[in-house]
Parts: sequence; C-alpha cells; structure tokens
Amino acid sequence: GDLIKFRENGWDRDLAAHRKRGGHVVGICGGYQMLGRMVRDPDGIEGSVREAEGLGLLDIETVMEPEKTVRNSSARSVQFGLLLKGYEIHLGRTTGTDTARPSTILNGAQDGAVSADGKVMGTYLHGLFSADAFRAAYLESLGVKGGGIDYRAEVEKALDEVAAELERHLDCDAIFGLAR
Repeated sequence: GDLIKFRENGWDRDLAAHRKRGGHVVGICGGYQMLGRMVRDPDGIEGSVREAEGLGLLDIETVMEPEKTVRNSSARSVQFGLLLKGYEIHLGRTTGTDTARPSTILNGAQDGAVSADGKVMGTYLHGLFSADAFRAAYLESLGVKGGGIDYRAEVEKALDEVAAELERHLDCDAIFGLAR
C-alpha cells in the first residue's frame, strides 16, 4: 500500500532525481523495505497486493511474514560507532547483497543495509534520529553542521505547550472527576 501511494504521488521520480544528483537517502522500517528491489507478501498479510517492485536503491528483497517484531532495541551505528536506543515494529525478513554492509548492529545482530556507494542506508531501528549524537554525526558526514538541538528537551517543551493549551481550554478537573 505505502509503496503504491509513494508512486502515485510521484515521489519515486523525485527520489530518483535526488539520487541522480548524488543525494543521500535513509529508509527506516517500511521505508527501508521500499528501498529494495522487491517487497513480497505471499500470504496477503498487508493486503491484496502479493508483490510490489521496490525503488531499487538497495540490493535487498523483503518477504512479509506473519510474526510481527515489536520490541525496544539497543543498537550501534556501524558508520559512527555510536550507541543507539529505539524500537522495532515490523513484519518481514529482509535479505540481499547490500545487507552484507549493515547500517546497525541491532540487539547483537546485523541490521539494515548500505548501498555500495554508501549513499543509501536502511534500518529497522525507529528512533535513529532522536539520538542527538547520531543526528549530528550524520549531518556532519553530509557536510552540514549538526548538533545544537537537545531532542528530548525539545519534545518535553512541545508536550508542555500542548498540556498548557489543554489546561487553558478544557475543564481538566471535571474530566479527571469522570475518570475516577
């Protein structure tokens, strides 16, 4: 479904043009799967489409399987050697030549793939860019000054702002009273 919508919106052409200009691409979870040659769903787990041609940016193929992986995860970035924390929530197993160049070591096993030119990377680890050190290192590898933002502090600030707006517009005492 997502891959079909991606193409319907013309984003496959945009991504191909980006790559042609030497651009880098990172795919996380389903985005990682879509970067491959093919996504197969022989049992129709994700819907009626049994196979879909991928974007072909990584030499990988994914086959959907009925058991869903859902877990908190620890990883190490292969490129930068940084420790990462995140989570996995996916169906399927991904194999192929580019998996010989993993992007992370996830829960002690190789995860993801990196293209031969090093410009396309995929992983099953959600939360990769939530890690300030990884985000800064990745941006710096692209020639962009990274850092300066504390992700957790920014999330807390945004949540505090949402909470303040809710308290301003809702009768929270009445709502909490109903919950008792």
